Amino acid sequence: MNNNLIIKNVKKLISAILLLVVITGILAGCGNSKNKEAASQNNTEFKYGKIDIPGKQGSLCAAPIYIAYEKGFFKEEGFDVNLISADTETRKIGLNNGTIPIVNGDFQFFPSIENDVKVKVVDGLHYGCIKLLVPKDSPIQGVEDLRGKKISVDEIGGTPHQVAAVWLEKNGISAREEDKEVTFLPFDDGNLAVEALRKGEVDVAALWDPYASVQEKTGDYRVILDISVDEPFAGKYCCFLYASEKLLNEKPEHVAALLRAYRKAQDWIAKNPEETVDIIINGKYSQIEDRELAIELIKNYRYPTFEDREKNPGQVRENVQYFAEQLHQIGYLSTDPESFTEKAYADVDVSLDID
Repeated sequence: MNNNLIIKNVKKLISAILLLVVITGILAGCGNSKNKEAASQNNTEFKYGKIDIPGKQGSLCAAPIYIAYEKGFFKEEGFDVNLISADTETRKIGLNNGTIPIVNGDFQFFPSIENDVKVKVVDGLHYGCIKLLVPKDSPIQGVEDLRGKKISVDEIGGTPHQVAAVWLEKNGISAREEDKEVTFLPFDDGNLAVEALRKGEVDVAALWDPYASVQEKTGDYRVILDISVDEPFAGKYCCFLYASEKLLNEKPEHVAALLRAYRKAQDWIAKNPEETVDIIINGKYSQIEDRELAIELIKNYRYPTFEDREKNPGQVRENVQYFAEQLHQIGYLSTDPESFTEKAYADVDVSLDID
């Protein structure tokens, strides 16, 4: 009797275990099905998949990245974008091997292209974002007063250095170290550069915005060169978009789609500068303490609208050649400007693979 009862209970236990296994299998199958369905939907939503774009540098120059991300323009064009931090060398390596598809940058990239880093200029980003400052009571009024002076830059060979060098050479003053007509001193921290300017250790500071404009607004410093409005830089792109040559060769439709996203963002920024700054502040993309100054800078950068591009479709290539000529004259490029432009610039058909 007891044995029968034991046997009966064991059978019940075995049946319960088998039922549990079956139910678990069914649930797992449902879960896998849902996961596959979600993955399928994700692949459909992001036609070109996931990519990394350097977009955490905190500068206003990168506003199109922030806006394309926040307004969904990258997503509209089929990309699941992951914003990453990357210094200049990391960007060059990523572009060269194709792990980073596109970056924004200035003509500091030109010598790298000459040295066979596999990257192409594919578009213009915006106008000037560098200024040269002097103390408000300085006797220096313009470029003609810079002979024999000391100029701070963030790095020798960097863009502020190149800007100052081009300005000097265009006005008959040699920027070459061996000629000793001016002296460039590197300060990798803008605060240290301004402190050196205040103490008289340098006569001029070449600075990136928004830091340059913040210092100008204190009233303690004057601007002697603003590349957004002054010659020989006025009306020309200072910053460009650079795409991986590997991606251009293997997946040109990806580059075209990325450019469409950037252009939507640039157009939106130009038409909504106040909201642009609010999005940047709320998203903590840049440390902005003066909202009105940031709005003024965004306007001064003149991000191109769709209408602007229609008026001057050849501007990007023209600007690449223009700056190649300037850098060639001061010895930063050895290749003749026309040959360099042919190598450095790629005209991308942005209509590729439009759904």
